[in-house]
Amino acid sequence: MMKRTSSNAVVHIELHTHNLARACAHYRELFGWRAETIHAGRGSYQALELGGRIGGGVVECDTSRPIWLPYVEVADIGKANERALRLGASVLLETREGPAGWRSVVDVPAGGELALWQPKTPAE
Repeated sequence: MMKRTSSNAVVHIELHTHNLARACAHYRELFGWRAETIHAGRGSYQALELGGRIGGGVVECDTSRPIWLPYVEVADIGKANERALRLGASVLLETREGPAGWRSVVDVPAGGELALWQPKTPAE
């Protein structure tokens, strides 16, 4: 799901929308981005092939307007969350573990929301 690159790089971008099917169809027609259902754990996820080095996905949720959420790879998600808090950010989603790694979501003052992402190493 997430593509691996150097630390502190944007590695993934995720669309949060109230109409997953319509959003996927629109981007397929506009850019040729293919959506693929990925089954993980108890649910599924729509991965997007964006045609570049950054991975993508679409999540259907109860949002008033669609937003894109960038994922920034960090070496240590706990330390990154602490640093974000010290710099005035608020944590919107506490760290959660998924099949490929850990993520949290922070709201940066005057900077918007972004996800922090720490991938699992192959041994984990």
